[in-house]
Amino acid sequence: MEELLYKLLQSPVETEVLEFKEAKNQFDKDKLGKYFSALSNEANLTGKPEAWLLFGVNNDKNIIGTQISDKQLNEYKKEIATNTSPTLSFIAVHRVAVAQNNVLMFQIPAAPKGMPVAWKNMFYARDGESLTGLNINKIERIRNQQTNLDWSAEIVPDAMIKDLSVEAIKKAREQFAEKHPKLKDEIPTWDDITFLNKAKITINGQLTRTAILLLGNPESDTFINPASSKITWILRDRDKIEKDYEHFFCPLLLKVENVYAKIRNLKYRYLKSGTLFPDEVDQFEPYIIREALNNCIAHQDYTLGGKINVVEREDGFLTFSNLGHFIPESVESVITADAPEEQYRNPFLANAMVNLNLIDTIGSGIKKMFVIQKNKFFPLPEYNLENNKVTVTITGKVLDEKYAQKLALMPDLSLDDIILLDKVQKGKSLTDEEIKTLRTNSLIEGRKPNFHISSVVAEKTGQQNDYIRQKGIDDEYCKKIIIDYLEKFGEGRRSDFEEILLDKLPDILDMTQKKNKIKNNLQILKNTGIIEPHGKLWKMSNKG
Repeated sequence: MEELLYKLLQSPVETEVLEFKEAKNQFDKDKLGKYFSALSNEANLTGKPEAWLLFGVNNDKNIIGTQISDKQLNEYKKEIATNTSPTLSFIAVHRVAVAQNNVLMFQIPAAPKGMPVAWKNMFYARDGESLTGLNINKIERIRNQQTNLDWSAEIVPDAMIKDLSVEAIKKAREQFAEKHPKLKDEIPTWDDITFLNKAKITINGQLTRTAILLLGNPESDTFINPASSKITWILRDRDKIEKDYEHFFCPLLLKVENVYAKIRNLKYRYLKSGTLFPDEVDQFEPYIIREALNNCIAHQDYTLGGKINVVEREDGFLTFSNLGHFIPESVESVITADAPEEQYRNPFLANAMVNLNLIDTIGSGIKKMFVIQKNKFFPLPEYNLENNKVTVTITGKVLDEKYAQKLALMPDLSLDDIILLDKVQKGKSLTDEEIKTLRTNSLIEGRKPNFHISSVVAEKTGQQNDYIRQKGIDDEYCKKIIIDYLEKFGEGRRSDFEEILLDKLPDILDMTQKKNKIKNNLQILKNTGIIEPHGKLWKMSNKG
């Protein structure tokens, strides 16, 4: 190891697979994880079996030694194993004594073929000597190493039929019969292997990873390591403080119902408003809970070694999350498409779940979730597709009773229209195509990005006051106020005009935007020769 150390020190510079750190007494665990991810990914991309991180060496490649203890090293190893996806650790950590100084040589494995290594769900890389995010080109280069490889269809060589749950197989037969009623009389005559083959859960009698996920005994989870079948349910109070939790493992065919049973689906009572709303409804439609959870199972990127999370908040929010990027172009494209997706992350698993009547592959599940929320006048599902993770939040209550009632008065609004208006109400950015659609349908007014509901919507829903408040006074009226003030009092400061006009400008503008609007109108009046500046004062122009 000493010979290898000196060989590494002779490298002219740090490279994508070699890093030196002083780390005299300690090193930040989070930063260590980022370097582990970066060096592991770069080793894969350069075709090397390993990368090296050296502690006790400065940037000039002088050995200065490190005092990091074995206890600290064990903490580092635990942290790496806990927060890397897929779960990895150092090949070895070598302590080399040189001239009464210790050097720690961390031997980091290359990322597995086709599987970039993430630290806390983020991929890292090296750009020369700098630590950066792993760009999409590098991610695809690694993932394309296993093109057409379906993780869920891989055979588990050591697994046997006894590793599957008898209860889960029985339930699978019932689900399969429900999905294929024409085979109902024939199914009982099949033995378990025949049934599993016909349901496309096994391949020629051999157990697949799909079979373990859906039907395996809880202890069979180890067969798919470093992947996991784990689903974690967490209950948090209104302040997001954890109050309870439970972990669930395979067989997921049965555990979906166990997770569902943990969710406290309380009754939600609407405020009385004539006959517009029913007296009470479930906070969360059972269909939405099962659809969201089954989608997580079907589309999870199991190669990342993570888990599925279901977080329930006592104030009426339910969040589902799974690892892996969202394969379709966008959530909106799924809702508006009239055909199923052409690509699935786990096609073998997805097909098995279809055969067991757990999901469909015609693209209608997400759209139905939106329709259910729309019909209850609840906020629409909220998707977050950042950080290589798909998170959907379902709201089990009306956030704005008045807004919900006003939507109810416009039954002709399409789902697409409501989705876009929902974005306007939430102050979210709109694409040019979305803006064009809303303008064509006379649903919004204003200039990008400060849109507000149109006078048509305001009149139909009784929001005239809101409309006027959001639209505010126009530029011509703003200029008239300035001119009237100067003609009456002779002179004025910008602060005087702000005092008069700020509360009359559109509510959709923030304070800076309102002040800029007043400033711009003063400049227009100046450029047209109507007013002129005198230091910090404005007066009517002699030319005006």
